Amino acid sequence: MANNATIESEALTPDPAYFLKLTQARMPFGKYKDRRLIDLPESYLIWLVRKGYPHGLLGVMLKDVYEIKLNGLETLLS
Repeated sequence: MANNATIESEALTPDPAYFLKLTQARMPFGKYKDRRLIDLPESYLIWLVRKGYPHGLLGVMLKDVYEIKLNGLETLLS
């Protein structure tokens, strides 16, 4: 049985494949259709926070992009 420290450590390890997918993902609809999620304007991401994220993986990715930008962690995506 794994101890809690091991489980917590694994949970905090970034997934490089997910970050790569995040940098390549594009907005599939709307005003910013075909723009990379990481290139969406901050004002749009804030609007999504207020209005609600789309369901599914797109919503998760948009939330992650918002959190990354909010915390000044854009270097994770370069």
